[in-house]
Amino acid sequence: MATIGSEIDVSAVKMWPLEGNARAIEYFQLESFVVPRLMIGLWQLSSPAWGFASKSKMLSQFQKHVDSGFTAYDMADHYGDAEIIFAQFRSSYSGPKSTFCATKYCVFEPIRVTEDGMRNAVSQRLANIQSDKIDLLQFHWQDYSNSQYVRALQLLQDDERVAALGLCNFDTKRMEEVISVGVKVATNQVQTRYLNIIRSPMLTVNAKFINLLQFSLIDARPTYAMAKACERHHIKLLTYGTLCGGFLSEKWIAKDEPDPFSTGMTPSLRKTLLRTLSAIGRKHDVSVSAVAIRWVLDFSYVGAVIVGVRMGVSEHTEDNLAVYGWRLDAEDTKMLEEVLCQSRRGDMFSDMGDCGAEYRGPILYEHSENPHLSKTKPQVKGNNEYTGTTTRNYAGKN
Repeated sequence: MATIGSEIDVSAVKMWPLEGNARAIEYFQLESFVVPRLMIGLWQLSSPAWGFASKSKMLSQFQKHVDSGFTAYDMADHYGDAEIIFAQFRSSYSGPKSTFCATKYCVFEPIRVTEDGMRNAVSQRLANIQSDKIDLLQFHWQDYSNSQYVRALQLLQDDERVAALGLCNFDTKRMEEVISVGVKVATNQVQTRYLNIIRSPMLTVNAKFINLLQFSLIDARPTYAMAKACERHHIKLLTYGTLCGGFLSEKWIAKDEPDPFSTGMTPSLRKTLLRTLSAIGRKHDVSVSAVAIRWVLDFSYVGAVIVGVRMGVSEHTEDNLAVYGWRLDAEDTKMLEEVLCQSRRGDMFSDMGDCGAEYRGPILYEHSENPHLSKTKPQVKGNNEYTGTTTRNYAGKN
């Protein structure tokens, strides 16, 4: 991946167009790396339920994405063979572009934190990605009542094989806690590090702290406590779930809301939101999805949006490129706010909890007095991640 002071001069990264593309790629600076503001997520490689493709098809689509300017990839230790497939592509790629690898070490079950254990965890990631260094290692810790996550992050920070350290699904309180003890976190994937602002139209912020979290028009919890903390500490977020599993797209404009208990469940908001997104999209000649992503990118504390890709199964590079090179104007923002102010987004924060709370137990579902919340306990998957959602109940008045 291009680094500041080496392959790319910061002053030259104002607009970095690709041949044949009308829109310039937007970047942000993450420590020494220059990273596109759209990252490609490989969660869909975690299960064949997302579709099947041959290795050759997947590698071919990796090639197309990199050639189109999508050079940053997000994966994890529990995303199936994502790390291995990415490594196979990177080792076979002979083009001029360098790639950026963001992976995760996720602790779902109780462990005893030791230096050897943390180094072994890094070694496993390095073996899978076939590298001697991890560009960005993001850390998820399931049980906040076990405060060893602070020591774990300190040990990971001391590992010279980790170029940048990030958080994954950390809430505001714990993010500020680890910052207060001197852990230099580059991101919070809420998906953060302190920032030096670079005043350039296409290159935003030097991120030294990052958090990875869910963030979308439907789940806007990062705009509450997390936003204030990001501004206070100059932190950038990497966000996922921005398209709500494909719900924020044209195909749902004239259709009924999906059944939240079906196998094809996707979150939903009112149809007026989709119609509004469609109207804004026509104005800017972009898709509904591009507008939804742009809404998140336009927040000053967002570094990048992670867009999930089913490599070799479906392909949306042109739609994704259309996210770049424009911003929502005052009229667009007003139109969206008129819809969102009718929703119950504040209740999502107060009832579901801060960012990442949805992955840490069903208690709020069982004890909430909110009549719009489902009382059905979510099912537990193998990695203690919870399936099921109450998002549709916050869409507005039924």
